[in-house]
Amino acid sequence: MTEQKKVKIAFESEAIDIPINDLIPMKTIPAGALKSVKYKQILISVEEQGVIEFPMVFPSKKQDGKYLLLDGHLRIEALKALGKSEVTCLVSTDDESFTYNRLINRISPIQEHKMIRKAIDHGVPREDLARVLGFAVGSIDKKNRLLEGICAEAVDLLKDKMVAAKVFEVLKRMTPMRQIVVAEMMNRTDRYSHDFARAMLIGSNPEDLVNPIQSKKVKGLSEDDVSQMESEMASLQTQYQVLEESYGENNFDLTLMRGYLQKLLGNIRIYKFISKNQPDFLPELQKIADLKNVKQAA
Repeated sequence: MTEQKKVKIAFESEAIDIPINDLIPMKTIPAGALKSVKYKQILISVEEQGVIEFPMVFPSKKQDGKYLLLDGHLRIEALKALGKSEVTCLVSTDDESFTYNRLINRISPIQEHKMIRKAIDHGVPREDLARVLGFAVGSIDKKNRLLEGICAEAVDLLKDKMVAAKVFEVLKRMTPMRQIVVAEMMNRTDRYSHDFARAMLIGSNPEDLVNPIQSKKVKGLSEDDVSQMESEMASLQTQYQVLEESYGENNFDLTLMRGYLQKLLGNIRIYKFISKNQPDFLPELQKIADLKNVKQAA
């Protein structure tokens, strides 16, 4: 089974306020940068609207209470020039040895929603937000309304996950309890795509939907097809839960088996006996004994 590469979310779900004096820059600002047009634009933006895009930081391992500044150096310089002493930041969860650009290309949709919501609550016009962030005004409105109709429990489950924005539109068609079930299933399977959410929607019982008749309409599928998908999805969820419950026990058994085989095959007399009498088994037994960790068995 091919192991899928996972994208790790690099930041805590909640932003925090940090004194500017507690930030340790990770790079030196080039000479002349504070006289550039870009810096002047940032300075005007910060003065008029405050910091909309939060700087990214990581707790220093060498100095308690200090934070390494991974991204946002010009914004910090602008705040200093304006006499500000504190800034709201997103805190990285990864080791400081990685640079910001290697860690992540964007924050999660829920984090982005909270950032935009906070700016709007502080009186920043939608047009200014769109200009600073490079979005259309309509996109700002959509991002601001992202979590309307999503229960708090589901939001908490997905707060730091890279969930496709369209997924939330699908979740809104489900009742709060079903939203929680789907969010938990997404976390268990590490799948956050729109297609996965749609499959879970189609596999939902009518009582789990806000508008059963409308939600069950699927282009290209008859009512019988949808009913069959409901049955198959319910069966799949049950099978997955059974496998999840037995995983720990199976993992433990395989670990013991690997250790036992390593001792057996390490005995030259036993190794020769198996090689002579059961040569077909030996390669497979050796593969298990050579596993560095039991996850490779998948």
